[in-house]
Amino acid sequence: MAAFSDAFKGKTVLVTGHTGFKGSWLCIMLMEVGARVVGYALEPYTARDNFVLADLSSKMKDIRGDIRDQVLLKKTFNEVKPDFVFHLAAQPIVRLSYEIPRETYEINVMGTLNVLECVRASQKPVTAVMITTDKCYENREQLWGYRENDALGGYDPYSSSKGCAEILISSWRNSFMNPLEHPAHGKAVASVRAGNVIGGGDWAKDRIIPDCIRAIEANKPIEIRSPWAIRPWEHVLEPLSGYLQLAARMSEDPVSYCEAWNFGPNLESVITVKDMAERIVALYGKGEVKDISTGSEPHEAKLLNLDISKAVFRLGWKPVLDIQKTLELTVDWYKNYGNQEVYTLCTDQIRNFYEAGDKA
Repeated sequence: MAAFSDAFKGKTVLVTGHTGFKGSWLCIMLMEVGARVVGYALEPYTARDNFVLADLSSKMKDIRGDIRDQVLLKKTFNEVKPDFVFHLAAQPIVRLSYEIPRETYEINVMGTLNVLECVRASQKPVTAVMITTDKCYENREQLWGYRENDALGGYDPYSSSKGCAEILISSWRNSFMNPLEHPAHGKAVASVRAGNVIGGGDWAKDRIIPDCIRAIEANKPIEIRSPWAIRPWEHVLEPLSGYLQLAARMSEDPVSYCEAWNFGPNLESVITVKDMAERIVALYGKGEVKDISTGSEPHEAKLLNLDISKAVFRLGWKPVLDIQKTLELTVDWYKNYGNQEVYTLCTDQIRNFYEAGDKA
């Protein structure tokens, strides 16, 4: 963490989607390095979300608003005057995007446009990291990982909305915030794509870890729809550490780093949903896995992997945890959130994560 902590100390950082799973962890990481953190998001999904249990609303400026509300978002930017922006607000669920495709596009595409326009209109220098997803790629079910310059696309509404967001980010960066013209406008914009992110405090519907935990806590079988789907699983602290490291580099050298970046796990962490669920059961010490696939489920990619060579060689970033350590850290949160102070539980995990990185 020392590698980028000075970049954020005393700086104002706006995090959209701060009440969400990844957003809440990012806010804690930023506060721990001395940033003044401001959040803009809708209400938390559940009363057990990491944001709620860690009591983050009392530790940061907490603004509730819809990313589609251009007027309120612009007002927030004008009042906050952020030095850094991390845009995480999104409709993030593939299956839900089939039910609300229009809303998914409005949030993921127009919401991204609203943030970019606020960054562009800022009267001071801003470094912005726009978070999308590994599903923004045109998935050909290939064995090798996707590189940042591979074709964008997406079969389902969620994935295609994120592909559109990537095209939008690239266009606005080239047209209005070109890195080569940084001295004139003072804006640095990059996009980041992570794998399947897991960790404590996520209770979203139709995600494998929350589904596993809910079933185990209710003494019910873990029902999985796509047992043989293969995903690049990574702990939430892995990509977030990359986002922070990238933002720090961008603020120092906006010309060299304002582009797209992948942050995924090592290949040994690319495993099936079935394997993932069975490992969770083993670590939790109870539960059972039940295959409920019928072949009629809405389409989701079966094989997906990221090539992280660019982040490794150009940023010096690398994954810290193997799949077993990733799951141990995740299960530890869910086993202890009811009997420990959750903010401390999170900061302990952050510290352990960086200590593991120092030893790697």
